[in-house]
Amino acid sequence: MNTRKKLSDLAKTIRSKNAGTDKITFDIIFRERATYEMVKRSGALTRESVCRILNVAPERLTDFVEYDPAFAIKFTILRVRPSGSAGDGDIFGAQQYAPFLDVEVDISA
Repeated sequence: MNTRKKLSDLAKTIRSKNAGTDKITFDIIFRERATYEMVKRSGALTRESVCRILNVAPERLTDFVEYDPAFAIKFTILRVRPSGSAGDGDIFGAQQYAPFLDVEVDISA
């Protein structure tokens, strides 16, 4: 029996967007509390795993919040360069969530 599912199959919303000119914020939102709690228990989304998934140094992760009232996990990273500056490949920060789509979650947790 497969006890793993992709985060994209469990979450209602996985998104990223600018948080000012120097940060990108991420929201992973679930439809119901049971799924949200299961993902938290699984350890698939922690400060450490987010840094690993995004390939960023821990110092760049400025916030990590498990927001129970909204069944959401939210986190923010510092950008490498300001939004819209030379070399910025995603001016709105709206494409940075993609690595989270295939994150595998242990659903037996």
